[in-house]
Amino acid sequence: MGIYLNNAATSWPKPAEVAEAMSKFLLQGGANLARGANSERDLETLNFVLDCRFKLAEFFNGYEDQDPRYITFCANITEALNIVLRGYSDYIAQRRKAVPGMKVLTSSMEHNAVMRPLRFLEQHGVILKVLPCEPDGFLKPEVLERELKFNKYDLMVMSHASNVSGTVQDIERIAEICKLNKLNLVLDTAQTAGVLKLDVKKLNLAALCFTGHKGLMGPQGTGGVVWRPDFAAQVTPIISGGTGSFSHLEYQPEDLPDKFESGTPNLPGIAGLNAALTWLNKVGIDNIKNREHELGEYFLNKIKNFKNLKLSGKQDMTGRLAVFSINFDNYDNGVLADELSRLGFETRPGLHCSPSAHKTLNTFPAGSLRVSLGYFNNFNEIDKFIEALNKILGADN
Repeated sequence: MGIYLNNAATSWPKPAEVAEAMSKFLLQGGANLARGANSERDLETLNFVLDCRFKLAEFFNGYEDQDPRYITFCANITEALNIVLRGYSDYIAQRRKAVPGMKVLTSSMEHNAVMRPLRFLEQHGVILKVLPCEPDGFLKPEVLERELKFNKYDLMVMSHASNVSGTVQDIERIAEICKLNKLNLVLDTAQTAGVLKLDVKKLNLAALCFTGHKGLMGPQGTGGVVWRPDFAAQVTPIISGGTGSFSHLEYQPEDLPDKFESGTPNLPGIAGLNAALTWLNKVGIDNIKNREHELGEYFLNKIKNFKNLKLSGKQDMTGRLAVFSINFDNYDNGVLADELSRLGFETRPGLHCSPSAHKTLNTFPAGSLRVSLGYFNNFNEIDKFIEALNKILGADN
């Protein structure tokens, strides 16, 4: 097994409790959610799904005194963002009964999980404005302020931190500006949930979209939305079907969480996510943040000794995560990733599903080699990675 340095794609390894909870559900439980009676197995499924909702509502400080009903489970954050963006666009279009429909803002540092749904909606009448970020990936809040002085928008959606450069946005200031301008703010927390503290009420978020398999330490196939109640009431469900409830109705229920949860959810995944949240609460998010920060500082001190290095984003650990995009003059990042893999190091080259971010960072179309550290990495692994780079690049570097 190699040295894993690709935590921005998915965290690994997972806490042992995650696999144990998933295995226990499949081997000893296995009942579907709200599709049985009151057997012990039916109640066990109901209990751990509700427990996971409670934990997520507490973890993100959800609305209505952390009411678990305002947690929607999804297959991933991409699905969550589509539910929010397409559903709210439908609401705006129905209310205005004409195009142009929704007017939406985003940043130039977005992952395709945001960009592709927005470009799709743009083709169907939505007006999209992409706010330019700095060459290090940072969106200056005053850029948003200036835009809102002259134009009115329905929604802003953006990533809390870049999956390419690790740049963390000043979400507190951006949220304050949005609130003053009565602008709904939707946050993509793929890279920050589980690493940085997030408070949906303090930020007045319309919706927080999360994925379970990165910083939250859960399995793939999990994610969701934390809703502000008034916003959730406006969003049109884009998927309809059986919910295990209100079975006398042939129309989609308006009650949450049923409104956005048609079909059988990923119950083994939710069991694993529930266990991961227990582990996270035990370890403490501040300890995770500090650990990854220390690893990032150590990596930066080592990598900066290389000549011909281009490091994208912030040049120190202020305002960034331990996610690093690097390039070396006259060395293709894909070739470098392949050579590193042959030496036992797992990284990710290319454009990282974020072409707009790479354009902002001036690394398009070649992309970069991404090295992303996680809680379970250690300093010795970083030393070995640096040794491998020296071996590949030679004395000139």
